[in-house]
Amino acid sequence: MNIDPGNPVVKLCAEGVAAEMQRDFETAAALYTRAWALQNNDYEACIVAHYMARVQGHPEDILHWNLEALRYAEKVTDDSVSTFYPSLYLNIGRAYEELDRKWEARQYYEQGMAKASALPATTLGSITRDALERALQRTAK
Repeated sequence: MNIDPGNPVVKLCAEGVAAEMQRDFETAAALYTRAWALQNNDYEACIVAHYMARVQGHPEDILHWNLEALRYAEKVTDDSVSTFYPSLYLNIGRAYEELDRKWEARQYYEQGMAKASALPATTLGSITRDALERALQRTAK
């Protein structure tokens, strides 16, 4: 995913992540809410929805925002979100798992693994691949 650090929506999300790292989830949520109000295309909506999911308190809300991120990602017509899919599927699967919907979780983990070849050879790519592998083991029949 090619993220433009000069984009105002991306800047707000980066500030939100910084707040999360300081364990200031209230500020992070406020920053993501501001970013959501500013987003004006499917790409930006995908990014913001992903971050909105991170600050939700209930699994149903986490699932909602992760599904929103996927819905917007699927509307993006170029490959700018291609490396984002494994993480999206991982997050959706985790939300379903939290809701004790193991079969649905596994379906998303499998989709994430199918897209894992798009992940870059970075630490984050390795972490995502490993998380998908562990999730598939956890949800094995």
